[in-house]
Amino acid sequence: MGKLGGFLEIQRSPVKWDDPARRAGNYREFILDRPVEEIQQQGARCMSCGVPFCHNGCPLGNLIPDWNDLVYTGRWREAIDQLHATNNFPEFTGRVCPAPCEASCVLEINEGDAVTIKQIENTIIDRAWDEGWVTAVPPAHESGQRVAVIGSGPAGMAAAQQLRRAGHGVVLFERDEAAGGLIRFGVPDFKIEKHVVERRVQQLVAEGVELRCGVEVGVDVTIAELKAEFDAVILAIGSRVPRDLPVEGRQLQGVHFAMEYLYERTRWAQDDQGVPHQAPRPESRGISARGKHVVVIGGGDTGADCVAQSIREEAASVVQVELLPEPPTNRPDDRTPWPLWPAKFRLSYAMEEARALGRGVQNFSVATLGLEGDDQGRVATLRYAQAAPAPPFQAIEGTEREQPAELVLLAMGFLHPEAQLIDGLGLDKDQRGNVKAGTYTTSDPAVFAAGDCRRGQSLIVWAINEGRQCARMVDRFLGEQAGRDVRPAALAGI
Repeated sequence: MGKLGGFLEIQRSPVKWDDPARRAGNYREFILDRPVEEIQQQGARCMSCGVPFCHNGCPLGNLIPDWNDLVYTGRWREAIDQLHATNNFPEFTGRVCPAPCEASCVLEINEGDAVTIKQIENTIIDRAWDEGWVTAVPPAHESGQRVAVIGSGPAGMAAAQQLRRAGHGVVLFERDEAAGGLIRFGVPDFKIEKHVVERRVQQLVAEGVELRCGVEVGVDVTIAELKAEFDAVILAIGSRVPRDLPVEGRQLQGVHFAMEYLYERTRWAQDDQGVPHQAPRPESRGISARGKHVVVIGGGDTGADCVAQSIREEAASVVQVELLPEPPTNRPDDRTPWPLWPAKFRLSYAMEEARALGRGVQNFSVATLGLEGDDQGRVATLRYAQAAPAPPFQAIEGTEREQPAELVLLAMGFLHPEAQLIDGLGLDKDQRGNVKAGTYTTSDPAVFAAGDCRRGQSLIVWAINEGRQCARMVDRFLGEQAGRDVRPAALAGI
């Protein structure tokens, strides 16, 4: 694969972003396009490893060396076929996945030298859309059986597409006003513009998937109605219960979960860009960072997105705090040796913007002690202290400080899926509160689960993989129910 010895001759050329100070003024994607020849040269660096560890690093099992070579030799049409063979939505993963495949690339043994897999993937799919190679793939036959997929994030979308292509009638339920889940509403437009998501939604519709947006199963559709209408049900409802902050002052106005703020801002951006939605949009909650001192509690990707949105709203200042100590700058081989995902410091795109504008800082080992408000019940001050470097990360006495905080965003991850629908279906849960479904089948043999609601909060590549694998199990179940031979997955088209 690639060019023989190419990795010795060609230097890695990483993804290029627009200038941080300039891009912080708009809501468009900020990844810069690269010349086709440069992308082909990056594909030439693939080593044709005897054991391609990138396959294992990617939960989808993407055929990475294959399409690297196809790009290098200019066979773009074949490259997208190879990419779609394992990944329904490569433009999603090519934009927002952190690329564990690159962390496990054999070239990454020399840290920072991995093949630019994510960049190549994104170029393949963008070219495929430009060339008109991505089209609807309706089924060749109809099974006469119907499946309800509840939740339209990447897991639900992938499951719906796979099952529809296998000939089953599929209805995709979404309680929000448009399909896409967190990638539609929780991820900012400057990371993935929403027309990119909407065109995949429309592909599902063209293939025969029925969308029912603005419909909450268990409320607008009863459990009894659901089971009467469908032969099988897939739960892909995500892990949407956020981790809270049990400190004094939590009830003050201006303290919000991160997703409350991000949903508000992405809805505004979609309206500004004219991206359609399929059901009425809820009223704005009026959450805004404009002119305020913002504190984001949580150092992950969601926290970074809150920082970037606040910067674009022209917040007076943004401080992002993290309870854990600052990670090392290089891969710690004693903790996360290659090919594992390295636990090391990465300056986020958002903090790069904040620093460029002189309006943001990121602090580690910060224990939040409490919040104080003004005489109108609005949050005004964050009280904090330095946290101990090891669990349980308690506050160190004598290090107490205060920080202005007029908007506090809690971005500390998610605990488990919302329980109402799971309990309404009478399904077993594991010790963490997730749906118990070891092989995607729940305690009810006609109900299946996929994505974060089954495995816990995770990456988009895991969500798509879960949707695909769950679809196989559902297709097998439906085949057994119909008394037909269960087809091998390759023949079933899933």
